Amino acid sequence: MTLMQWFIFFLLVQVIHFLGTWKLYKKAGRQAWEALIPVYNAVILMKIIGRPWWWTILLFIPIVNLIMFPVIWVETARSFGKNTTTDTLLAIVTLGFYLFYINYAADVSYKEARSLVPKSASGEWISSILFAVVAATIVHTYVMQPFTIPTGSLERTLLIGDFLFVSKFHYGARTPMTTVSFPMVHDTIPGLGIKSYLDKPQLPYFRLPGFQDVERSDIVVFSWPVDTVNAFYGLDDGKYYHKPIDKKSNYVKRAVGLPGDSLKVVDGKVFVNNKPLGLPDRAQLQYAYTGVSKSGGFNASNLYNEYKIKSLQFVQGKQFFISELSEENAERFKNHPNVESLERYVTPQGEKEASIFPKGSASLGNVDQIAPVYIPKKGTSTAITPENIPLYKRLIEVYEGEEMGEPRKITVSGNQVMLDGQPITSYTFKQDYYWMMGDNRHNSEDSRFWGFVPENHIVGKPVFIWFSWDSNGKGITEKIRWERLFTTVGGDGKPVSYFLYFVIALIAYLVISKIVKNKRAAKS
Repeated sequence: MTLMQWFIFFLLVQVIHFLGTWKLYKKAGRQAWEALIPVYNAVILMKIIGRPWWWTILLFIPIVNLIMFPVIWVETARSFGKNTTTDTLLAIVTLGFYLFYINYAADVSYKEARSLVPKSASGEWISSILFAVVAATIVHTYVMQPFTIPTGSLERTLLIGDFLFVSKFHYGARTPMTTVSFPMVHDTIPGLGIKSYLDKPQLPYFRLPGFQDVERSDIVVFSWPVDTVNAFYGLDDGKYYHKPIDKKSNYVKRAVGLPGDSLKVVDGKVFVNNKPLGLPDRAQLQYAYTGVSKSGGFNASNLYNEYKIKSLQFVQGKQFFISELSEENAERFKNHPNVESLERYVTPQGEKEASIFPKGSASLGNVDQIAPVYIPKKGTSTAITPENIPLYKRLIEVYEGEEMGEPRKITVSGNQVMLDGQPITSYTFKQDYYWMMGDNRHNSEDSRFWGFVPENHIVGKPVFIWFSWDSNGKGITEKIRWERLFTTVGGDGKPVSYFLYFVIALIAYLVISKIVKNKRAAKS
């Protein structure tokens, strides 16, 4: 929906509210016109139902308002004596239109001094759970979101089985675009395997102010730009399914290229603006390696414990292949008594892989060799030609077209590129773009395969590892990576665990709470 469409919808809601409540406002000692003024009418309604004014704010927060509207309908009915279970169900099932009956047909009076305390233990539990969900939804949407590392694309910086907190406020929280969605879940409802949201209506993209920009080499969580797979919906019918931006699958990679950068990859090494990419000291790049053993096999347990080698495969005779190994561990593994030789595997220049962005004959190269590519920056223009249009076609048609509510079509006629049937020789970008890559260079599906990440797909910044589980460990004590518990994702030097400090603080809190509780009990 466009901003104008949303404005009309908002005004329509105000008219419906006025028609359904103006007599109730009068019965509560207010003026009928107060039910018509946007926002002000909500503040007055909070006074009528005996709730704090700041509940009005919750009515304008996407997703949270889906929880709050039914609460307001029920509270309004109860403020005029409609307290039965039937009244509650009617208020919810009719989507609030039960208030029209109360407003025009029911013989009701305003209950000014009604008790707001739940009349049963179940009512108290429901009230507590309801507002716990509201608070958690606000935190999850605008402050901090839990995230799990499912793949090894950033090992050894982030490990498979790391459980993170992702900050939404560093880069500025992206407000929900999907207005009707199940709270605190992503694209599917757990256990049911069905979509957790309705595709429409959609809000325009908006991001709250952050206190820092995405910096080069930051680890970033973002919505996977090309996510149209049907697997997330539990379907297997060969079709593709469009996902709203904020319901696309979340990925985590390193931002190696920023808006306006020129980037290339040479022999697996990233160069930005013709300079080698600088990485924080915690980053550990991993590559594929080929080698020759002296006398056959290796001890798998020793390979993992000593060198973090998960898989070593013999391909011919004594020749072996390792799909992922850090440069530091590779240097150490060269000295293994059973290793005759070890070399980093590099796909030669000139070999094009059709799977590399932008696919097919337009491919920029291979996983180790990416031809120079300009990363679009908002407000800048670039020449558009039949040769480079494969790089920017999806950007123009989808990221700055369809997903912004302005469908476009790029075609090529001879030596001329056409946008919606009109010749185009240059294009000015409407938003910033990024180039994301994993540190595990030969085991990462990243921008080398699907291209640019639009600014409106940025989700947040991983800041804290609160738990880490190693499925390759033996026994629970080895499976828990104790040294990674309560460590920061960023920073210099070896990560430091704050788990002991957390335990001490928790014990202190429990002891103090117990003392305070005992003192209150003694006074009463």
